[in-house]
Amino acid sequence: MSSKRAVIIGAGPAGITAAYELVQRTDVKPILVEKAEVIGGLARTLDYKGNKLDIGPHRFFSKSDRVMDWWLSMMPLAGGGEVEISYHNQKRNISAGGAGSMPAEQGADRSASNVLMTLSRQTRIYYLRKFFDYPISLKLATFTNLGLVRTVKIGFSYLKSVAFPVKPEVNLEQFITNRFGRELYLTFFKDYTEKVWGISCAKISAAWGAQRIKGLSITKAVWHALKKILGSVSDLRQKGTETSLVEQFLYPREGTGSMWQLAAEKAIAGGGEVLLNKEVVKIFTEGNQIKAVEVRDQVSGEVTRLQGDYFFSSMPVRELIAKLDADVPPDAREIAEGLVYRDFIAVGLLVKKLKVKDEKGGLIADNWIYVQENDVLIGRLQIYNNWGPSMVRDVENTVWLGLEYFCNETDELWGWPDEKLKELGAQELDKIGIIDKADVLDAMVVRMPKTYPGYFGTYDRFEELRKYIDTFENLFLVGRNGMHKYNNQDHSMLTAMVAVDNIAGGIKSKDNIWDVNTEMEYHEEKKS
Repeated sequence: MSSKRAVIIGAGPAGITAAYELVQRTDVKPILVEKAEVIGGLARTLDYKGNKLDIGPHRFFSKSDRVMDWWLSMMPLAGGGEVEISYHNQKRNISAGGAGSMPAEQGADRSASNVLMTLSRQTRIYYLRKFFDYPISLKLATFTNLGLVRTVKIGFSYLKSVAFPVKPEVNLEQFITNRFGRELYLTFFKDYTEKVWGISCAKISAAWGAQRIKGLSITKAVWHALKKILGSVSDLRQKGTETSLVEQFLYPREGTGSMWQLAAEKAIAGGGEVLLNKEVVKIFTEGNQIKAVEVRDQVSGEVTRLQGDYFFSSMPVRELIAKLDADVPPDAREIAEGLVYRDFIAVGLLVKKLKVKDEKGGLIADNWIYVQENDVLIGRLQIYNNWGPSMVRDVENTVWLGLEYFCNETDELWGWPDEKLKELGAQELDKIGIIDKADVLDAMVVRMPKTYPGYFGTYDRFEELRKYIDTFENLFLVGRNGMHKYNNQDHSMLTAMVAVDNIAGGIKSKDNIWDVNTEMEYHEEKKS
């Protein structure tokens, strides 16, 4: 066994993936250091009296075959079956406990519940107390709900944006307007996006649109609708489909967090270590190397020092720089201190039923709903009954909802008592006609700081900061907050995988890690 060690700060998808990859592909021992008392980071699943709640919706879908392969090797598909894998120009079929899985006896007691289900995705916008498809579809119901005048204005506005696009695209408002027209931007994008970020879209970098919306446009949405009519949208991988248009995805039966719990257990079985309730308070450097981290136990207050040969960080970049025991250049420190984050509150609400119904009078099929109404604070609503029967204790007689609020830790809302937040959630859903407040049975609250890295503040100078951080040869930034990059969990996994590739291959440059999710297709899809 090698004496080399990798200290991994943060046990979210990126950190856990890094640990698993290290034990599978190298002789480097990973030590995961997690500040919280549970693993999973933003991808954890909370259990409240048998009702499970994720920190935001997590679809297990990726255009990366490598990530799909990883998930399917970790968990079998429910009911058996196979999914064709195409990776590095080699096609093969993979099913239960496939490539890369640990011996069957490890974790066998939970094997029945550790499976991936295939879910159909329905996501809609709630606006004007009506439902609209997301992305907006060109259906009669859409035009009826919008009304003739608004529909005509949207049409002409889109044609204008095609003929006279704003150049150069500097901010998010210009990015969206160029692809959808100003009227559609004002109708369906502006209010919701500003709920998420708390500032004007004109002050958010266009890079956010390039990161999250990518190639989505009205043209793409129309073409996707035509393919549906022709019956050509069936492959689970949906590689030619923009992410916002994907209609099927995998999901662990016991919630997102069960995938990461299982992966962490396998990393431990392979020789790794997980330290919970441990906060990294100082990072020691020597020249261009990280040498050790000082860790404080959150319960006892005891401080210990962990030495390592490699270091992975998924902690917020602002905190990383503040904890470096190094002569950080003033410009780099200024940029780090100016990075902005958006925080998140989830209110779990258990209700008897919803007031809104599907066409047959039953539960609507939405996985989540974007609440565009500007007279309430709620931004997004999850319906966990539609994420699988294991997510709700009494799935036949109750509806388990996740109400999502976006704020800053400095906002008054963040400091509200839990009971006041529960009351707010019930009142707002009653106000917009989703539930009757009298039908609320129970509620819970969870706060998650630094959920979204902001594309404003000093973000426009981030490249300068990145160049400084990359001078530390054995430090790898991975994950959403680790890179201050609005990644999904598959992108976060890929950053960790590529970092381990570099360690295994002796590659010094970090460019390939930063390149993950910067183009329309992920890099490993580029076949020669």
